[in-house]
Amino acid sequence: MPEMSRRAGSGRQELGADGGVSGAVAHRDWVSQRAALLDQACEPYRKVGRFAYHFARGKLRGDPVFRAILELGLLSGHRCILDLGCGQGLLAAWLRAAAHCCYERDTWPRTWPPAPCPESMRGIELMGREVDWARCALGPAFEVVQADIGSAVFGSADAVVILDVLHYVPAQAQLEVLQRVRAALPVGGLLLLRVSDASGGLRFRFTQWVDQAMLLMRGYGRVDLHCRSIEQWRQLLGEYGFDTRAEPMSHGTPFANVLLIALAI
Repeated sequence: MPEMSRRAGSGRQELGADGGVSGAVAHRDWVSQRAALLDQACEPYRKVGRFAYHFARGKLRGDPVFRAILELGLLSGHRCILDLGCGQGLLAAWLRAAAHCCYERDTWPRTWPPAPCPESMRGIELMGREVDWARCALGPAFEVVQADIGSAVFGSADAVVILDVLHYVPAQAQLEVLQRVRAALPVGGLLLLRVSDASGGLRFRFTQWVDQAMLLMRGYGRVDLHCRSIEQWRQLLGEYGFDTRAEPMSHGTPFANVLLIALAI
């Protein structure tokens, strides 16, 4: 685990372990930068339509995982990123805005690691409408394929991101996805996997209810969810060749979400 702590935790060290002045500086820098970053990331969705645009604003503004990816430097230095279940491409839009709106213009928070600047970013998404929106908003720079992650070809990458998606995949198929993710990564490659903690009590049940409500609202109907506790997820990841640590990822929300930061070993 020392290697895991050194690499995945490098962002923490740059944020300042003292938690005092450096933490306050990071927060102040983020507050001053957030509006510009949000505007830049969401602007491409205006041409898609009102729902796509306002969904992007709400998700990018309210979901703590997007800030954490930048603040902790989780994707910094990764050249080829694969986003499984990418939806309308929000992560790609966010990273593009971070690099080109903030980092290159020297307005990046001073205490944060460098912004991710991937050479290529690919997405796989099952829902045709979301694929169309991603293509319309982000153009050919973001390669998105319509396919089921349970059977799609992943190719190779040095970082794979799966945010709030794997619980829609049947339990046995989850194992196959993890096996193929590991095969797509080199030793030292990164998997960011956000899941809801099935041992999270009321917060977990609320998370499930919101998941189903969102699916119904977006016209996808009711879907069976296949969830596990964080310890069960970590055990599985260990069996498939990953060294992991868990980062709570529901700050400011009522959900039971946890981000698993896993290095391929």
